[in-house]
Amino acid sequence: MNFDLKKTVNLPSKDLPMKGNLAQAEPQRLQRWLSADVYGALRKARACRPKFRLHDGPPYANGRIHMGTAFNKILKDFIVKSRSMLGFDVAYIPGYDCHGLPIETKVVKDLEGKLAARQVPMTPLIIRREARAFAERHIVQMNRDFQRLGVLGDWEHAYRTMSYDYEADILRTLAAFVRQGSVYRGLRPVHWSIGAQSALAEAELEYREVVDPSVYVAFPLVTDPATLSPALAGRQVAIIIWTTTPWTLPANLGISFGPDFDYVAVAASPANGHGAVGPVYIVAEKLLPELAQKFGWATWQTLATFKGTALDGKVARHPWLDRESRLMVGEHVTLDAGTGAVHTAPGHGMEDFLIGKRYGLEPYCPVDQRGVYTDDVAYFAGQQVFAANPSIIELLRARGMLVFAEDYPHSYPHCWRTKTPTIFRATPQWFISMDAADLRQRAIAEIGRVRWLPAWGEERMRNMFINRGDWCISRQRAWGVPIAALRCTACGTVHASADFMEQVAEVFDREGADAWYVRPVSDFLPPDFACESCGAKDFEKEMDILDVWLDSGVSWQTMERAGLATPDEPASDVYIEGSDQYRGWFNSSLVVSLGMRGHAPYRTVITHGYVLDKDREKMSKSLGNVIEPQALIETGGADLLRLWTASVDYTDDVPISEEILARIGDAYRKLRNTLCYLVNNLPDFDPAQDAVPFDELFEIDRWALVETNELVRRVRTAYEQYAFQVAYTALLNFSTTQLSSIYFDVLKDRLYTYAPKSYERRAAQTALYDIASALIRLLAPILAFTADEAWEKLTRQPSGSVHLAEFPAYEPARADAALQARWETLLEVRSAVLKELEKQRVAGHIGSSLEAQVSLRAGGQRAATLADYGAEALSFLFIVSQVTLETAGNEDLVVQVERARGRKCERCWHYETTVGEDPTFPTICHRCVRNVRAGWYPAA
Repeated sequence: MNFDLKKTVNLPSKDLPMKGNLAQAEPQRLQRWLSADVYGALRKARACRPKFRLHDGPPYANGRIHMGTAFNKILKDFIVKSRSMLGFDVAYIPGYDCHGLPIETKVVKDLEGKLAARQVPMTPLIIRREARAFAERHIVQMNRDFQRLGVLGDWEHAYRTMSYDYEADILRTLAAFVRQGSVYRGLRPVHWSIGAQSALAEAELEYREVVDPSVYVAFPLVTDPATLSPALAGRQVAIIIWTTTPWTLPANLGISFGPDFDYVAVAASPANGHGAVGPVYIVAEKLLPELAQKFGWATWQTLATFKGTALDGKVARHPWLDRESRLMVGEHVTLDAGTGAVHTAPGHGMEDFLIGKRYGLEPYCPVDQRGVYTDDVAYFAGQQVFAANPSIIELLRARGMLVFAEDYPHSYPHCWRTKTPTIFRATPQWFISMDAADLRQRAIAEIGRVRWLPAWGEERMRNMFINRGDWCISRQRAWGVPIAALRCTACGTVHASADFMEQVAEVFDREGADAWYVRPVSDFLPPDFACESCGAKDFEKEMDILDVWLDSGVSWQTMERAGLATPDEPASDVYIEGSDQYRGWFNSSLVVSLGMRGHAPYRTVITHGYVLDKDREKMSKSLGNVIEPQALIETGGADLLRLWTASVDYTDDVPISEEILARIGDAYRKLRNTLCYLVNNLPDFDPAQDAVPFDELFEIDRWALVETNELVRRVRTAYEQYAFQVAYTALLNFSTTQLSSIYFDVLKDRLYTYAPKSYERRAAQTALYDIASALIRLLAPILAFTADEAWEKLTRQPSGSVHLAEFPAYEPARADAALQARWETLLEVRSAVLKELEKQRVAGHIGSSLEAQVSLRAGGQRAATLADYGAEALSFLFIVSQVTLETAGNEDLVVQVERARGRKCERCWHYETTVGEDPTFPTICHRCVRNVRAGWYPAA
């Protein structure tokens, strides 16, 4: 008979190709999403559902996205997609931080040569216009970069901190704090960036380990020492102070002591040549043994002991200047290090400033904005402060005032933008008080009402507020929102009313903050406006701009503007950013929202770690260890980057490397192969017409669906808890273990050899369709492009998108613990059988497992389970040709493997004794004869 049996095998289709070609396929799918406005369609589809809002922490608009920003945006997209598929109406408006030093520095550098060639002076307005254009260009590129990652959001309406309405809102926010009495202008020490030549807030500092000179310096006592103790009468007495910033000594105005600490006056006998001032020194008694050893004192004698309060009000002399140094007492003094006598320069430290204010000392800061000593500094005028340290130490040594010097490693603040060390410098600045309107205590209370992930974030955030100083909000730059205040040119009085700021904000709403630089002062004032102090009518504008952290701290108001939140509720359900934002965006947003609305702007705060190289080192172009997301996407596709993001514990710092990405590529192929098996075995299956009821399925099909139902429960819970790594692990393990290694392997015979419309095949396809539908949707937040492609092939709806679908629901009625327990036994036996088959294969007794017959001997419940399942069904489970069962007296399992009986069936490859019984089909077994006659013959 001339009949081609090859045409009677149901081979899988190639609808979903095994090779994804993601780099080529993803951009096409992305274009379809954009053309169909999938995000807009999603909002419409969920319009009546519970609301969920994710507010975007704005990345800085100054370049292509890097691995850190890609990591952040992908995590946010996991939240958007998973919350939407959980049934929420999810709103996500991306944003961009546009003002600030990096852009200003870049455009100033670019403008300098151009303007000089044209002999045009550089003005703030020129800088601002160039900076705006710079930010706009980069936002266009960054929008494309983020969308290429598969991130859904309202990209057409992404907020910009430089948009006119946003700049107006920033100024209105300042006005609100002014109205509350929280804003003041004063001469106070602030962190000063020499590199940026601007004041910095705490959030703009990063600490680095450095080695500085540590000096112990003698300050001769001017007050008669006999007033401390008669034993000191006629003696030369000096106080030893300790500092790691010798450059601040020219500004010394005092020495601080702990009021309740015990101090001693000791006569020392130096053994190393140090300490030429005199034989008597004052130090804290507790620190004396350690100091004596450090200074190399051979012997010493305590002449007097007294409390710190005994020194209060007395006077010492500066070690080289003709200036008194006031002795004071303060609670800030500790005995953790030093001498117990604290060098105090009110112009160079906040604690120094506060105690100096209490004692009537004006802050003296003889250092200009470049970090250079002013002309009134003897010996060191014109020198850069850090460069002057060695010269200061030499002068102290020459004057006999240097008791001891050494190198001292410690952590020191640096400007987060210029990476240069900062200094404390007293300058006139604008501040928001943390205590005037009880902001500090209100923030601490509100922190306890927020959910923090990880949980340790609550304590970290609380500590940020317990000890933080007032917020310095002014910056001496051009590219930002100006502080709308006026200064009387006649008397210098500053006018900064909330009403005036709100009037200026109305102008900003129409014209942007550039109006402050374009319009004359008179445009902002009523005709009869006069100085409250002197009656003059001439004013100049304040030219400081606001801290960019105030810019971004206002961003939650965009949610209200968009109608996504009301003033009486948190503007966002979730904030998620890097762990550095406890002192940054999380912090400023909380302060602003408390000041404006009385509550936090977020319900939950999630933090993620940094992206590091394979050695867990920070990525740096100079080290050559940078991995660019664009390069990865161009070669492997965005879904690989998304899968890596899901695979890591994002709450910790996460490494990435070529080796790690290779492993992720393997995981991707396993997942895609799983989807291909599912989808490509269903081209002729219509669930509406062909599905088999659950109770009528084969037992292994029901087991697979019970396992899928359990997967749905675990993965939904993981997404609800933002545990994306848990979801990834569950999905990968299910795909590779329950499906690929067990179910798919067993199912091939039924799918490929049974008649196309047979009950057996339709039962298998029913299970596959339900599994595919669930698995694709559960994978969709992670593998955004691949899942959408698979969904299109499964549903045969090219115009649809999996991202409009919802997660499958967990069905409690389908949970079947008894069935799962039964299958634990069956799979345990299967594992033992496979192990024995492998032994026989290695020994050369069999090739394919279908060449084997397996004999099982078991007792107890195991024997009952095997007998109930049946020998024929077990042969398909083990993928062997025959199984025989024997009940034993004990419960030990015995597995024996022999060569199968009969001949090999040409069609199914099983060994059967029935091969050749049908003369029409002499090369196939009785089961294949039945299937061929049912599905293909004689119609073929």
